[in-house]
Amino acid sequence: MTSANPVISSERVEGTAVYNAAGDKLGTIDDLMIDKISGQVRYAVMEFGGFLGMGTDRYPIPWPMLKYDTAQDGYVVPLDKAQLEGAPKYASDRVPDYDDKYSGTVDKYYGL
Repeated sequence: MTSANPVISSERVEGTAVYNAAGDKLGTIDDLMIDKISGQVRYAVMEFGGFLGMGTDRYPIPWPMLKYDTAQDGYVVPLDKAQLEGAPKYASDRVPDYDDKYSGTVDKYYGL
């Protein structure tokens, strides 16, 4: 079901599939990181790798890189699995401080 509403609950974003431009599923959105000052979403944290939720890593992807594709009912990013394997990541029990240094590392990796 497609909605014309321009806003969406974070609850509905979490669990949404993420694909690359070729249509390959890369993972799913696990979390959103929101800027405290602006209120804007800064990163979508994607689960990638592992098996049945075990050993999966979290990959923060800058929000502007995600484009929603209604045909796939998921987000599309201009990345492939090899690019993600070298990207900043962390285990679910080791969430980093999203301070300027860490955010800068993520943004630099993605060329922002």
